[in-house]
Amino acid sequence: MLSLHVLAAIVAVGPVTVAASMFPPAVRRALPAEGGEPVATAVATVALLHRICRVYARVGIAVPLLGLATALAMGVLDDGWLVTSVGLTAAAAGVLLAFVLPRQDELVGQLGGSRPVDRRSTVRLAMFTGVFNLLWATVTALMIVRPGSTTGA
Repeated sequence: MLSLHVLAAIVAVGPVTVAASMFPPAVRRALPAEGGEPVATAVATVALLHRICRVYARVGIAVPLLGLATALAMGVLDDGWLVTSVGLTAAAAGVLLAFVLPRQDELVGQLGGSRPVDRRSTVRLAMFTGVFNLLWATVTALMIVRPGSTTGA
């Protein structure tokens, strides 16, 4: 069960963190020169990165489900490190669903409709993406270190 949980985290969360991090700079590269059209290949890249984030966010639901099943099997459901990890995972999912994906939707729509994109919106998106990534990095560290764990790690 633990192996499936770790594999799901690598396969599902990894692509979201990477694609979401690449998204804001890709939007800036797609921005047109004064009065021009957005760069078509860069717009296609932005759309692909957004699709990766959406698809793998859905697949990512397997990570906490497998994690909870693993914790149940290991008898660690009430350990502080796990409770903290669950809370941070919920916070990361909330940031992704409430701030990252909707802002990506907006920017994809603006680029696709040749509407102007404010650089500040890409900076804000990069900030939310950074928060999302920091939350996942913290969860990963907790999963490896497991303070107070009886498994010796």
